[in-house]
Amino acid sequence: MTLAFIVPGLDEATSEKAIAILQNRLSQEQEAALVLKHAHWNVTGPNFIAVHEMLDPQVEVVLAQADETAERIATLGGTPDGRADAITRNRTWKPFDVEGRAGTEEYLKALIEYYDAFIADDRKAIAELDDLDLVSSNIIQDHVQELEKFQWFMRSHLA
Repeated sequence: MTLAFIVPGLDEATSEKAIAILQNRLSQEQEAALVLKHAHWNVTGPNFIAVHEMLDPQVEVVLAQADETAERIATLGGTPDGRADAITRNRTWKPFDVEGRAGTEEYLKALIEYYDAFIADDRKAIAELDDLDLVSSNIIQDHVQELEKFQWFMRSHLA
């Protein structure tokens, strides 16, 4: 990859490694926003309105996280890829598998499972970024804190 520039204190190889990790996170963040919106549109049954209304703020936060990740990639001199095919090309996680209209419990269980992988992948990225770029690592750490809170909201519905 050709970098537009290199930020002070990082070399090209380190920047490229950090960008690759961040691009993977960007793709999963973008997919997560789509998955959450899909659930928002299709959830049914008991507690419908509570779950329906809980998901929209999560969509907004995850989209803001994607924007922050993309801007970090650009700051590092890379080119963030926000196209739909980048999501599938960069996917290293299991796709969300609930289709169509389904009950709140089914959607929440599937979303909790999706968040399990999302959070684990972010934590792995944090560990890798800690050795490359602490600024990028801190950004993803902040994202995990929000994701864990959202997952707690979902778990609490099923408790």
